[in-house]
Amino acid sequence: MNEIGFIGLGLLGFPMATNLLEAGHSLRVYNRTASKVDPLIARGAKLATSPADAITSGGIVASVVWDDAALESIVLSDGFLEKLGKGGVHISMSTVSPEAARRIAKMHEDRGCSYVEAPVFGRPEAAVARQLWIPVSGAKAAKDRVRTVLEAIGAKGIFDFGEAAGAAVAVKIAGNFLMFAATRSMIEAFAMAEKNGADAHALLHMLTTTLFPSPIYQNYGRRIADKLPAFESPIPEKDMGLFKKTAEQVGAPTQIVDRLLEILKT
Repeated sequence: MNEIGFIGLGLLGFPMATNLLEAGHSLRVYNRTASKVDPLIARGAKLATSPADAITSGGIVASVVWDDAALESIVLSDGFLEKLGKGGVHISMSTVSPEAARRIAKMHEDRGCSYVEAPVFGRPEAAVARQLWIPVSGAKAAKDRVRTVLEAIGAKGIFDFGEAAGAAVAVKIAGNFLMFAATRSMIEAFAMAEKNGADAHALLHMLTTTLFPSPIYQNYGRRIADKLPAFESPIPEKDMGLFKKTAEQVGAPTQIVDRLLEILKT
């Protein structure tokens, strides 16, 4: 197998990189906090000292970073696109704006390399269990080339949204919006029902085996019924902001996301 570059070893990136190693891929890894690389080096990965150093010319590199600015800083870093070069493929697995995706895809195209959007649906434990859902968009040949890499990373399902830059990240933003809206709706629904005498676990069982038999309602509904604390994360506010900005740019409605953003600020 060819050596693959991997950039970004956060809560999601680390188990995905680990999966690649366990699948037998040779890996060259880069992370801003260098100490996070150590466990992977101990398992046979090679240390990259810069984003460009993670790349094999004409090869494949995957990145999992926080936002538009972080992704763009990698792509524009010294030697990144030049080293990726003709035929190289960059798999971007970050949740970024469609606007940034289109801009960054053009940078790759101008250098003769390919940019494949492959943002990830799934928490870190889903990555460990190889239960990730991944929408993709980009040039067909590039998507075909990286499919086995995405499977090794932990994809349970890969969904193709064509060649248009920005399509896959728009799907990711839409999905995150629906997940957060569902979670907030369940919090209110369970509170109302319990205060009127309904048992939370019985309510959960009925709803998730009839009207709403989906992982989001089952998993997050169980947390609500069990009275577990909410996940503390900056991700919902970031992603709801992305949804609002992207919707406004194309004249799509934002009434619900506006309310969700208000809730996040309280």
